Amino acid sequence: MKTWFRIPLWQRVIAALVLGVVTGLLWGPGSESIKIIGDVFIASIKMLVVPLIFFSLVSGVAAIGDLRKLGAVGGRAMLLFVVTGQIAVWLGLLLGTVIQPGIGVDASNIEMGPVPEPSGEGWRQMVLSIIPQSPVQVMADVNVLPLIVFALLIGIGILMAKEEGEPVGRIFDSGSVVMQKVTIIVMELTPFGVFALMAWVAGNLGYDALIALAKLVGLNYLGCLLIIFVMYSAMIKLLARLPVRDFFRGIIDAMAVSYSTASSNATLPVTMRCAERNLGVSPSVSSFVLSLGATINMNGTAMYLGLATLFGAQVFGVDLSWTDYFMISITATLGAVGAAGIPGAGLIMMALVFGTVGVPLETIAFVAGVDRIMDMMRTVTNVSGDATVATVVAHMTGELDRAELISADDV
Repeated sequence: MKTWFRIPLWQRVIAALVLGVVTGLLWGPGSESIKIIGDVFIASIKMLVVPLIFFSLVSGVAAIGDLRKLGAVGGRAMLLFVVTGQIAVWLGLLLGTVIQPGIGVDASNIEMGPVPEPSGEGWRQMVLSIIPQSPVQVMADVNVLPLIVFALLIGIGILMAKEEGEPVGRIFDSGSVVMQKVTIIVMELTPFGVFALMAWVAGNLGYDALIALAKLVGLNYLGCLLIIFVMYSAMIKLLARLPVRDFFRGIIDAMAVSYSTASSNATLPVTMRCAERNLGVSPSVSSFVLSLGATINMNGTAMYLGLATLFGAQVFGVDLSWTDYFMISITATLGAVGAAGIPGAGLIMMALVFGTVGVPLETIAFVAGVDRIMDMMRTVTNVSGDATVATVVAHMTGELDRAELISADDV
């Protein structure tokens, strides 16, 4: 048992990934029988999402100390989220235009996946939905975006109350610490959950289901890798002035967990731990930026929404103008912001983007069969982006402990 715990978490997770894939390919569809282990893991870690975000975000805002600093941290983070999101969308549009993955694809030869119900919400409803009419209902429904708005307001209220708000602030600080301890317990289930989930994915997708959509899958991975290793690396090198290799070594736990779970929210506890322990990001900046980023910083999803829209247009022969491209860039960004940090959420957001430019919703059914394997890589991109922005903002605001990064690298 002691030997097990002496092995770093990321190494246990990687080993579970490999064993899960091999088991799934050998076992085939029968591997679904062990999916319950993965479901238990996902349920356990989702249990942490609402209390962790609520306590951590309120505590993080209150720990910033004054509203001027809050503006400095939040303003920089939001600017980076928007700029990187737009770059990601246009990268997806570029890849889809140049490679044209939907040209010549016969949809009748593809096994269709289940079609999710369109949300039916326009942009006005999306804006209104971020205002929590009932915070209790928002928590019960795990509706993260309005929960973040409510948590931000509570944190700002504590700052505005000054001395009178300190007792309430200490309650949230204690709650944040308790949730971190509970997180450590749940994280020990990660290798077992990863093994079961990967066996299920590999056993049910196999090889045949990926052949017809190989271009789309390949472009999804290529776009995500370009975002991670070009855009994020440039931000770490030029804006945070940190060694790129050390940065990625610091977040490898979060990248491994995000790939296996395909959930930014589920990976949030690991991302926060990596940012604080391995990268030297202060707890206040980490709690604020990462909790916010887990919901609205979805660069992988934004890139994919642009790519998938062009894919559907090419499959069904829809001609798109430059105006349509700009509409895709706007709606894909909004769709990525509105997408929940859970597996498969991007499928729901496709209806918003497709409807704007007239791409048939049947495209959703076409890609749903292989969405999971693409969703895993998109989530790695989203989580890596959260850590990148948190590190850059921490550097800009003097909240980055470089000695912590060096000490973590030496371990």
